[in-house]
Amino acid sequence: MASRLKATSLIDALVVELREQILDGRIAGGTALTETEVAKQYEVARPTAKAAIERVTAEGLLRRDAHKSARVPVFDADDIADLYFTRACVERQVMRELARRRSVPSAATSAQVEIRKLAEADDSTIAAVEPDVRFHRSLVDELGSPRLSRLHASVMAEMRLCMAQVQTYKLLRIAEIADEHQDILDAIVGGDAERADQALAVHLNRACEQLRARIG
Repeated sequence: MASRLKATSLIDALVVELREQILDGRIAGGTALTETEVAKQYEVARPTAKAAIERVTAEGLLRRDAHKSARVPVFDADDIADLYFTRACVERQVMRELARRRSVPSAATSAQVEIRKLAEADDSTIAAVEPDVRFHRSLVDELGSPRLSRLHASVMAEMRLCMAQVQTYKLLRIAEIADEHQDILDAIVGGDAERADQALAVHLNRACEQLRARIG
């Protein structure tokens, strides 16, 4: 089988392919990815497979224990609750501070436009995950705190899987996500810290409860 990875960097292309297959469930939770198997499947050298697996692991989409193969994480209801709780602890305070500043980064606005377009084209697609992540990360980055941005990035690495599952299981329409994002942005622009905080809380809690109920 001829390799279908086309990009300036073979490693970059392989990372994209593995990421997409994990997010859309083609590589299921609990699946182990070995350098040998990945190299064989995609007809690349083992060092290329190793580098790609390491990068996807660094993104939080794979986990690797000492002396074991990297595996796609499996989140239970408690894991999901903990992830959303941790994320909320960071983001709710961020929304309050941004509202005090009335500060919305252009990256958040651009991501919101992209999500709206996806909703119009297909109201349930994992393609919405990446602009959704960018929307929230750009808001956190707007505060200008490198430490807070690093903390949030580490949480969002794991959150990608949860967000993808919300779309895979069709738990929330993308239009609903876009509407909730707009509520957050409007509150920030309006300088209403309490409303921004609550809009973010509603946004995260609804996704968390829907996913926890689906996972059981």
